[in-house]
Amino acid sequence: TRDHPPAHTALRDRLLAAVVACFKRHGAAAIDTPVLELRETLMGKYGEDAKLIYELQDQGGELLALRYDLTVPFARYLAMNKITNMKRYHVAKVYRRDNPATTRGRYREFYQCDFDIAGQFDPMIPDAECLKIVHEILSDLQLGDFLIKVNDRRILNGVFAVCGIPESKFLTTCSTVDKLDKMPWEEVRSEMVGEKGLSPEAADRIGEYVQLHGGLDLIERLLQDPKLSQNKLAKEGLGDMKLLFEYLTLFGITGQISFDLSLARGLDYYTGAIFEAVLLQQENDHAEEPVSVGSVAGGGRYDGLVGMFDPKGRKVPCVGVSIGIERIFSILEQRVEASGEKVRTTETQVLVATPQKRLLAARLKLISELWDAGIKAEMLYKKDPKLLKQLQYCEDTGIPLAAIVGEQELTDGVIKLRNVATREEVRMHFYIRFHKC
Repeated sequence: TRDHPPAHTALRDRLLAAVVACFKRHGAAAIDTPVLELRETLMGKYGEDAKLIYELQDQGGELLALRYDLTVPFARYLAMNKITNMKRYHVAKVYRRDNPATTRGRYREFYQCDFDIAGQFDPMIPDAECLKIVHEILSDLQLGDFLIKVNDRRILNGVFAVCGIPESKFLTTCSTVDKLDKMPWEEVRSEMVGEKGLSPEAADRIGEYVQLHGGLDLIERLLQDPKLSQNKLAKEGLGDMKLLFEYLTLFGITGQISFDLSLARGLDYYTGAIFEAVLLQQENDHAEEPVSVGSVAGGGRYDGLVGMFDPKGRKVPCVGVSIGIERIFSILEQRVEASGEKVRTTETQVLVATPQKRLLAARLKLISELWDAGIKAEMLYKKDPKLLKQLQYCEDTGIPLAAIVGEQELTDGVIKLRNVATREEVRMHFYIRFHKC
């Protein structure tokens, strides 16, 4: 992680607030889980990314780890508390033993913003809502054009099966396919053959499928595919994908959705629909180099994860999405720096000011009454500050109003409320018992 100046911290706080507001709008309840988990809780859930888990050992010899994401702790939480139905959100830090790339919003300690729906429901309705949430957030933040890629692990596994890949190699092949957004097909094929031990013929057959992308028309075409239509897993996945697109059409968001067979999501716990959002226009006219931060949201269905933590193996179907808040913040941060825009570091509404000396008591009395009334107020920590300095502080920090109280105002039982930007003033009745200090 890194230190942030107050302006950038305020920018991130507003970004987090916008995301949380969307989660609440969809009826999610907030939960929290510990930063520390048992090592055995996290291991075996993340595929090749397990090497990025921070492992710890306490003084008693217990093996612990810092949480890698918020999904596995949530599944453990559901199992331990015997919860079978929940819509939740969670905003918290996670930790990864990764190589930082600050310009791409990639850190070892960073925030994740998760939304999940747990419970037994009719197919694809919760999945469609997760995609709607991603669409709402990325639209509201006005980051530019974006695309949400969707696929289904069952379709991928069906593709691997009809291409002659043994089931024992499904997960490792999946993690290689997941690199297609960063590497050309030739390099991915080379890794399949050279490192994963697939035959060149099998890799070529996979390539014919995983380079396809489209919409309902592609789903219909694959449902008629002579090989895939004979595979049970692929047929189930394609049927649900068709249903998902029908719901997304009702939501009116299919213009930003692409059915993409190259999307794999490398985590082992996904069992069905998977999705990932990417920005299409990441260029910044004011920056020397384009802003490139990769995906800004991702998620999917993980129906088997809760059962791993239940003593009786009881499953709770789940689907969720994680918003890449640090990556989005990197984009907004660079835009603000390039534009020279001032970001307010506080939410202060009014500065209590005095134009003459020996009126500290009046300021303290007035600001106390404002605080008690729930108004966000500040004052300078000097006994006799000059009025010009107080008004300059308002301009520097973006405080919109100054409540000015002088000897005449005290005599008349009023305060002078000044709009700092327009310099307009109005007198308001406000009794303050006069004490000189």
